[in-house]
Amino acid sequence: MSHAPQLYTLYQQLLEKSKKMLHLAREGLWEELIASEMDYVNAVHKLTQFMQDIQPSAQTQEQLRPVLRAILNNESEVKRLLQARMAELAKLVGQSSIQKSVLTAYGKQGGHILAPQDKLDTLP
Repeated sequence: MSHAPQLYTLYQQLLEKSKKMLHLAREGLWEELIASEMDYVNAVHKLTQFMQDIQPSAQTQEQLRPVLRAILNNESEVKRLLQARMAELAKLVGQSSIQKSVLTAYGKQGGHILAPQDKLDTLP
């Protein structure tokens, strides 16, 4: 019995989920991306379990190759976008830490403004 149609369907479902994740990442919808990640992981798990019991023919593997390539390309692009977002967040956290340090330093002055003294009166 050929499992090719079911296997192709599982790969197509995985491809659609990866396209959705890529769209969400490109739009900067990070919370939605994280929420959709579980669906993707479940689809990968389902495909993995299905593949344990079968050995697809060379023809089936050849037909699935472009789908798998598209899935991997989508994953790579999502990963690149996530890394860019992480760098952006790290920069914001760094700026926030610097601001906090500055505010703490000025807060320790007790509200006193430090300015150079006017020494013109003491000059000869």
